[in-house]
Amino acid sequence: MTIELVIDKRSRDLGGGFEVGRVLPFAKRRMVGPFIFFDQMGPLFLKAGVPRELDVRPHPHIGLSTVTYLYEGAMTHRDSMGVHQEIRPGEVNWMVAGRGVTHSERFEYARKHGADMFGIQAWVALPEDKEEVEPAFYHHSGEDLPIFSEDGVEGRLIAGSLEGVTAGVQTHSPMFYAHWTMAAGGRRSLPAEHKERAIYVSSGAVEIDGETLAAGAMAVLAAGNPVTISAREPSVVMVLGGEPIGERHLFWNFVSSSKERLEQAKEDWRQQRMKLPDGDDQEFAPLPDG
Repeated sequence: MTIELVIDKRSRDLGGGFEVGRVLPFAKRRMVGPFIFFDQMGPLFLKAGVPRELDVRPHPHIGLSTVTYLYEGAMTHRDSMGVHQEIRPGEVNWMVAGRGVTHSERFEYARKHGADMFGIQAWVALPEDKEEVEPAFYHHSGEDLPIFSEDGVEGRLIAGSLEGVTAGVQTHSPMFYAHWTMAAGGRRSLPAEHKERAIYVSSGAVEIDGETLAAGAMAVLAAGNPVTISAREPSVVMVLGGEPIGERHLFWNFVSSSKERLEQAKEDWRQQRMKLPDGDDQEFAPLPDG
């Protein structure tokens, strides 16, 4: 058996009317390697003048790294460390939340010019001994993100290590995360060097061991053998995974190995003890019920 489980994205509203397709976490599969959260943004055209209510307002994180990667469009990141960074297609915003950070993600470019928005936001859970590290932010582009080009397949390594190549992003546990653009008929093998692996189809359709995987679906792969992915049509594919890091508890934007730590984070946000992003401190996302 090559595919253990197929997970289809489910629509979720981030609170202001901007809907994403959520893949992880899933009831039957909470994590793949250290990946505990996986959302597809778009494809969606945002007209010039799009209201600020559609933006992702300031909100907190603990115990994880957020990974933002765009195929199209642009987003503006601001955080409580004082970072103000625009991200564009093919670049990586990697924010280590650690013991606690707040940030916002706004559609400022689209508000001025209009833009197609299409990309992925993932969360990578931190190992238990790194959950309370100091927050940090890294922006990567160019040579930091190794690329390859083969017959019918072009790829970029976003983070971690794969096939002897390592991206410039500082990670905290063994993992890999890559973007493949596949022409119709393109084929490529994903090696078995990582214990847990998954393939997500952002657009198009691919075939794995005779099974078709459509856009919006993630195939969690069985361990131990290389897997060949064949594009049935032009496709955009993300491959991801790594070593498992143990059980994690998740509430809203908080991830921890400790339920007590989650309760502390809830109370810190409820009591407004977490600093809001510099230059974006006039509103914030409320703590959800539950």
